[in-house]
Order: sequence, then C-alpha cells, then structure tokens
Amino acid sequence: MKILVTGASGYLGGRLCHALLRQGYSVSVLVRSTSDLSALPPHLEIVYGDITDYASLLAACSSCSIVFHLAALVEPWLPDPSKFFSVNIGGLKNVLEAVKETHTVEKLIYTSSFFALGPTNGVPADENQVHHEKFFCTEYEKSKAAADKIALQAASEGVPIVLLYPGVIYGPGKVTAGNVVARMLIERFSGRLPGYIGYGNDKFSFSHVEDVVEGHIAAMKKGQPGNRYLLTGENASFKFVFDMAAVITDTRKPILSIPLWFIEAYGWLSLLYSRITGKLPLISPPTVHVLRHQWEYSCDKAKRGLDYRPRSLKEGLSEVLVWLKNSGFIRY
Repeated sequence: MKILVTGASGYLGGRLCHALLRQGYSVSVLVRSTSDLSALPPHLEIVYGDITDYASLLAACSSCSIVFHLAALVEPWLPDPSKFFSVNIGGLKNVLEAVKETHTVEKLIYTSSFFALGPTNGVPADENQVHHEKFFCTEYEKSKAAADKIALQAASEGVPIVLLYPGVIYGPGKVTAGNVVARMLIERFSGRLPGYIGYGNDKFSFSHVEDVVEGHIAAMKKGQPGNRYLLTGENASFKFVFDMAAVITDTRKPILSIPLWFIEAYGWLSLLYSRITGKLPLISPPTVHVLRHQWEYSCDKAKRGLDYRPRSLKEGLSEVLVWLKNSGFIRY
C-alpha cells in the first residue's frame, strides 16, 4: 500500500512520515523545491510540487491508496492574507479533485484544526460544533472554517474523507509556528517573556505531537469516512502551562501578569517591525484576539473510535522541557 503525505516538511508531517516508515509503509511526499527536508527520514519517495499546482499534485497522487493531507499555511498573521485562502482552501480543493481523478485513493485523511470549529467559551465542544462565523480571530481561522465546509460537502458527495482536528500541538521537534508551546517556553525561560500572558482566562486543548501522529495512523486504519474526530488533549490555560513548567523544572513561577491590551500594543509595533524587516512576528494582534477566547474540546469520540489515548499535559511538558534543555534552547 502506497501512502502520500502532503505537508511532510512541517512539524507534524515529518513526525508522521517517521512513524509510517517505522510501521513498514511505502511513503511518498509532495514537497516544494524550497522546502527544508532535513527533518525527514530517508527511504521516502520525494515528489517536487505544490498543492496549489494541480498537475504536480495529481502526479503525486497517482497509484496511492492513502492520502494524508497535512499541508497548510499555519500562521496567526501574514502581510498578504490571501495566501491563507490559496493554500488552505485552494489546496484542499485540488487534493479533493486529484483524489476523485486518480480512482485509486481508498481514504483521504484531512488534517484540519480546532480553529475550524470555532471558540467554545466555557463549555468543551465536541465534533458536532460548527463554527458560528460571527467573527474570526485570525485569517487562518477563517480559511480553515471555510475549508471545513468544503471537506464536509465532499464527504456528503461520497469522497472517502476522514476529518481530523488536532488541538494546540506541542512536543519535541521543529520550533515553528506549528509548535507554539515550545516557542513560548523558549521566550519564557530566556527572560524575553517576563510574565504570564493575560490572567489565565484563556483555555486551549493541548495535543502532544506523538499522540496526534498515532491518531492519524489510527484514522487511516479505523476512521470512518465522513466522520470528524477531535485529536485534542488536556484543556488548560497558558498560565497553567507556565506554572506546570516551573514545577517540573523547580524554578520560580512568573510573578507578573502582562495585560492583553499591553501585549496587543506590542503586537502592533511588531507588525510594523515585520513590514520593515520581512520577519514574521512572534506576537501579533490576531494572536491576542485568540487569547481573549476559550478553545476547549472533548476527544471522547476519538478515544472510542480510534483508541486515541492522549498523555497528560504534565507528562508531555516534562518531555518537551528536557528536549529544549538538551537541545540548548533553554537553561534552568
């Protein structure tokens, strides 16, 4: 059985490729010629192309039985927001069309995001939640909600698609926008982030990267086409994450709480600096909009249907902190 993975050069995609190869699968990846492939394992079939280039995508899908579509543009802010829609929506449309045209794909595993379901604000949501679309904190969220509708429509038309919704993915590996917890911990332990962000009113569902990888493989084996599965984990605030990190490392907890209005003002200055330098900011106003809401979810359906078993946040953070220290990113 031949498997295609899009987004293989990303944080989650690379880990998925390693796991699939360990289990003996034949894996092909669609990557851009400019992609950093240093984290990918050997023995992959590499196809150069782009999900926004239909011809290259169709060639990559040829003779594949399973397609994992992980490729996405994951950033809280970009100077050109249209890129979110060309990649996250246009790319998905191309994948769906290629799956229909090849006639060999038995199952398409689509990696969405908890953002596609929208904020929860007090009550943990499950797979039945549909984004309210009254507002969007980020253009990324808006693009993923729109893509979710397209994926569900394709499922209703008989495309063998399984929809997965990870939470805030964290763990050892690439320190990218897709690994925001590691980035925040680096800022915290370096002293560049001297206190809590806000007052702990935010809530997110944290997913260890290895648990999400196992959830993807389980979805390939057991996932029912047309079904949605939340691959989330423990619900907590970033204040709780920082407190837990202090306990694990036997260091002092932060003594300051930085108000969100101050962080948003800093975010606007960061955007100005970004436009001058071309370097994307760590904090931007859309990031603060996200922190003003809660994003709590239940993964009970995945536990029942996929035997998904997310680890506790304490266990996961312990692994991340040791990795960050051994890799020279932090000292404590």
